[in-house]
Amino acid sequence: MEPAIKFIGKIQSALKNIEDCPLQGAENAPEVTIIISPEFIEGIKDLAAGQEVLLLTWLHLADRTVIKCYPWHNYDAPFMGVFSTRSPDRPNPIGVHPVKILSVSANGIIKVSGLEALDQTPVIDIKPVLKK
Repeated sequence: MEPAIKFIGKIQSALKNIEDCPLQGAENAPEVTIIISPEFIEGIKDLAAGQEVLLLTWLHLADRTVIKCYPWHNYDAPFMGVFSTRSPDRPNPIGVHPVKILSVSANGIIKVSGLEALDQTPVIDIKPVLKK
């Protein structure tokens, strides 16, 4: 039996089309809202504004058949194996996004800094960034 991924929430973003998305969050990605599903709200109670986290998403519009692609939309470069790139098109389209929490509400709403994910992208997990 294959393990099932439980989505813990969804992204609300001004980015509605793939063409609107920057390649990385640092490239003028908008602030977004994460809506945590009610059954997972207890799990965010210790998150706080100013904290840096890794947001894991399921890139639901990705092409899961891609094994080779161009790096960074550089169509003059040779094809590369997808696992050497940050392409959203891949067999398991998991997005990893370093973001800063701007606010957290008791009702499961988290606002974060620039995030290049599309509106309605499912959220898989949130993990703290560990600093030495």
